[in-house]
Amino acid sequence: MAKKLGFLSLLLASLALVPEVAHLLEMYHKMELTEQSYGVVQYIYRDWTLLGMLQLGAVICTGILLFLVPKGGPAFQLILVALICLILPLIIFFIVIFPVNLATQNWEVLPQNWMQLRNRWEYGHAINAILATTAYVLLLVALQYRVQL
Repeated sequence: MAKKLGFLSLLLASLALVPEVAHLLEMYHKMELTEQSYGVVQYIYRDWTLLGMLQLGAVICTGILLFLVPKGGPAFQLILVALICLILPLIIFFIVIFPVNLATQNWEVLPQNWMQLRNRWEYGHAINAILATTAYVLLLVALQYRVQL
């Protein structure tokens, strides 16, 4: 059971990683865009909210996996930190990114302080990409401890 759940956690974590890394890879060039161009480019993220379900699924599976792994071992410790790295992006989303989405009506309206909002949105996603990558790597390493899984 733990092996299958470990695989599912890793799969969901890898799928949740994809949109965050996409944001990170686009960030450098998007930061150079004009107000009008930035607003146009942001349109591509419509319906990406559904991808948040992957993150939530990864959190749930990894949380259950944590309870199935013997406490105190290296796999447990790695999975625990991975779980924290999976939960933090959800917190960052709701505290940092989501308020920007509201203030800009999902980037359909660009207020005067759009550059500050853009920075907050872009850097929030960049941090989430680092956390998601860390979670994925930790889960991958934890699954190498097959003795207990």
